[in-house]
Amino acid sequence: MSVQNVAIVGLGRVGERFLERMLAFQEQDRVRIVACAERGDTPGRKRAEGAGIPIETSEAITARGEGVDIIFDLTGSESTRKELRDALGMRGNRHTVIAPESVARLIWSLVGDEELPEIHAASGY
Repeated sequence: MSVQNVAIVGLGRVGERFLERMLAFQEQDRVRIVACAERGDTPGRKRAEGAGIPIETSEAITARGEGVDIIFDLTGSESTRKELRDALGMRGNRHTVIAPESVARLIWSLVGDEELPEIHAASGY
């Protein structure tokens, strides 16, 4: 099984819970969390820092190019998602995909026994 390099943008209540699950998968060599982005001083940011995961800007994450397979956008912000898409497009990055919160919820439901918090309005892609 190939290891996927992922980044998580948004470490609020949803992102923090998702980060915890991804850290467990990282310990099993199923995923590698290469970076996170969070502007606030949240418990999720502290957890990522404590795990040695670099905290970067969204722009720095998109600049990693093929070093990131999947960006999980857990901000609930349509403007953030647009910024991520635009940045990948400007860099000609056709490798990295942006997984919105709905995809994170699907993954969570397949591997978890509890639900992610319902914080953000459904914004689709």
